Amino acid sequence: MSILVDEKSRVLIQGITGREGMARTKLMKDYGTKVVAGVTPGKGGQEVYGVPVFNSIAEAWEKEGPIDISVIFVPATGVKKAALEALEAGIKLMVIVPDRVPIYDVLEIVAVAKEKGASFVGPNTLGLISPGKAVLGMIGGRAERAREWFKPGPVGVASRSGGMTSAISYYLTESGLGQSTIIHVGGDVIVGLSLPEVVELFEADPETKIIVIFGEIGTTQEERVAELIRNGRCSKPVVAFIGGRAAKAGTRFSHAGAIIEGTRGSYESKANQLREAGAWVVESIAEIPFKVKEILKSI
Repeated sequence: MSILVDEKSRVLIQGITGREGMARTKLMKDYGTKVVAGVTPGKGGQEVYGVPVFNSIAEAWEKEGPIDISVIFVPATGVKKAALEALEAGIKLMVIVPDRVPIYDVLEIVAVAKEKGASFVGPNTLGLISPGKAVLGMIGGRAERAREWFKPGPVGVASRSGGMTSAISYYLTESGLGQSTIIHVGGDVIVGLSLPEVVELFEADPETKIIVIFGEIGTTQEERVAELIRNGRCSKPVVAFIGGRAAKAGTRFSHAGAIIEGTRGSYESKANQLREAGAWVVESIAEIPFKVKEILKSI
């Protein structure tokens, strides 16, 4: 199994005729993702790499049938309108790739998604990949590289850093450790599916045997993962690396979601709480594959 997407998921791309939309459509199609339609208002009737383009999601749904997932590649200022259109159409999962989406727009998307029983990854995300099944967004860059870097296996990977999402998974693959699903939750302060929510999805996935997370200073996502472990809502082994160890209060690290306010969101808070809950907190990225192998041998 995998979480959120597999080879049967029916995917629509909003903003498919833009530069990024076209490039990532090729990645997704070439990898094997079931991309059934694209939407760009005013561009209906075209095709992008064999994918029919429609003026609206309602039209796409009517002509191509039900859609499970929308991947959004529109400019940041148009994300709210695109996301609300997807939610109103009945789509239950969105991947919001753009960064710099206004925070109040994200809050409105959060509220409507909750009302509709839907969820989203991002904003400011590379997306996710279930190796050998499907990719959503831009992880891997090209299908050939995605097949080389990511292999099926028992390790679930969740990361707050786009670059480290791919790097950690590549190092795992090089060590002979395949992945069930790899997900970049997004780099903004407010995201849809956060680390603890992704961890709960991995907990429910029978093929995920161990969970690797890349955390950072800022927000309380990692502390909430620790709380899940303490409360017994995550029984699978968790290996974590936390970036920003040397950062001081008030420091912004990497992106908008990584800023310390007092002791809240600090490296010490995250690392200590995870360790106390029973997770393995490693000191370097290179240590992750060795620790994962060690733990897998014992379970």
